[in-house]
Amino acid sequence: MNPSIDVFHQVPDEDEYMALRVTAGLSPKSIEGAKIGLQNSVFAVSLRNADKQLIGMGRIIGDGGCFYQIVDIAVDPAYQGKGYGKTIMAELMNYLDTHAPTNSYVSLIADVPADQLYQKYGFAHTAPRSVGMYKRY
Repeated sequence: MNPSIDVFHQVPDEDEYMALRVTAGLSPKSIEGAKIGLQNSVFAVSLRNADKQLIGMGRIIGDGGCFYQIVDIAVDPAYQGKGYGKTIMAELMNYLDTHAPTNSYVSLIADVPADQLYQKYGFAHTAPRSVGMYKRY
């Protein structure tokens, strides 16, 4: 990893969060949703460049005991392909390895081809036994 990139275990502010999601190709979120969601994170990782700009992030949400979900894995396109997604995942997995109780369940929704990255951290496709579902508001 580039030595001028710093890793922080904290959520970004709402404006940075919403901007990076869109820049990285993720769906936009409302300011109201971002304020609520970010403060209820179980754990978060923020990557910042030398100018302290947010260039990557990832979060764990859930109940903190039985169920966890990895969300918001995003890296600014100008910094993609340099291993920052792996850095974010490694930080999230270190947290889970240390804090997730035995038999807890960790899930994520993977866009293709990002599923290949998540497989490196032990995640497997649920299909055909089960499939992911969602409802958007």
